[in-house]
Amino acid sequence: MKKMIIPKPRYAVKRLAFLVLAGIQLLMAGCGQDKTAASEDKVPKVGFIYETMTVQRWQRDRDIFVAKAGNLGAEVIVKNAYEDSDRQREIGIEMINQGVDVLVIVAYDKDSLKDLVKYAHNRGVKVIAYDRMIRDVDIDFYISFDNTEVGRLMGEAAVKNVPEGNYLILNGTERDNNSFSINAGYYSVLDPYIEKGAINIVGETWIDDWRSESSHEFVSKILNSGEKVDAIIAANDQLAEGAITALSENRLAGEVFVTGQDAELGACQRIVEGTQGCTVYKPISILAEGAAEIAVKMAEGRDIGLNYTMSNGEYNVPCRIYKPILVTKENIDETVIKDGFFTAEQVYRHVP
Repeated sequence: MKKMIIPKPRYAVKRLAFLVLAGIQLLMAGCGQDKTAASEDKVPKVGFIYETMTVQRWQRDRDIFVAKAGNLGAEVIVKNAYEDSDRQREIGIEMINQGVDVLVIVAYDKDSLKDLVKYAHNRGVKVIAYDRMIRDVDIDFYISFDNTEVGRLMGEAAVKNVPEGNYLILNGTERDNNSFSINAGYYSVLDPYIEKGAINIVGETWIDDWRSESSHEFVSKILNSGEKVDAIIAANDQLAEGAITALSENRLAGEVFVTGQDAELGACQRIVEGTQGCTVYKPISILAEGAAEIAVKMAEGRDIGLNYTMSNGEYNVPCRIYKPILVTKENIDETVIKDGFFTAEQVYRHVP
């Protein structure tokens, strides 16, 4: 059975069409105004995920980043993953679902965040790898110090002070891409000495999670075996702390040259006391503020400018790389103290 169609008067059709058209135009105009107002009033939202608070420097990074981003008008959500890759992914998804525009991540594991990065990109969220590269995925930016240079500075300081002798190598965790860059850096200096027999590597290990307890255990084992050690290249100050504790227990503190990095307060104190030979200072304010500026620009859809690129395995990633500084007893006043990283009172607290 056909449905009966009752034609409407022509004037009614015209009036209806006019009203519909006017309504659509009004709706569109209203939407346009709302969208403009919303975009003008929108606060950039940044998620910052760090991997642990057991390393002293991350507290400083976090505080400087949050302060700078806040000064630039952004809202920052900060979460600690407690050295757990699964937790980092969960936090990232939570932040994306909360509406962040950019994720800034200190990766616990260089290889574990591919799915999170893809999830972010599918929802229009940018991803910045902060100080630690995220491998084999198309991240939007990487910002760090030159970690190969960090290792090279350690190697140069070591061979300058101990051009011949037995060396121990304490590498960082294999989950951290920086550990391999640092390792390549000091071996670029050590290799010629090794090849001619001046330097002998009597032990080398990779320390999971950069634990000082593990470096203490490894160094103690080597020393208790009766092996003579003349220098220890420790990849950061926590590993140096564990090594120096072991040396102290064997009455060797100050007799063995020990490197480090991060310019932690304890390391700076050990340097002026004479038990640690050097550390590598990375001015955290430059890194954290630079990352905050880039994150806010990305969140606002602004151009971040032309930068270098660095391979993360499969992709060339836009990056900004800063230069580290070697700190020794001779220049500690002109570096970390002059910069206000620590006060002279803090650094020299235990020195008569």
